[in-house]
Amino acid sequence: MDDQQDKLLPIANVGRIMKKILPPTAKISKEGKERMQECASEFISFVTGEASDKCHKENRKTVNGDDICWALSSIGFDVYAEAMTRYLHKFREYERQRANNQTMGGGAASNDEDGSPPDNQTAGETAYI
Repeated sequence: MDDQQDKLLPIANVGRIMKKILPPTAKISKEGKERMQECASEFISFVTGEASDKCHKENRKTVNGDDICWALSSIGFDVYAEAMTRYLHKFREYERQRANNQTMGGGAASNDEDGSPPDNQTAGETAYI
């Protein structure tokens, strides 16, 4: 695998995400998956670079979730930034509750069987995260 391939998202994951939105009978060509892999990887790299530049200007070494949300908003993806910010706040609250429950001797605080934070989306709302 060359350096270029190392910087791309795993193609199997990209294909799995693509299949979730398509009808069950739809087929995705190898070339289609590869183009989406390149675009998604480039987008993530661009957003991360913007967040990293912000951190550098603020003399910080660690990029956090708030920096990613800021970067999304700064490049015009306000809808995604808002959804990501809601998720980030929800995730942090979940982590606080989980830490409190473990401190008190309880189990993980979750409404989902898989241990993930419960979904706070309203009917018809789509989270683009």
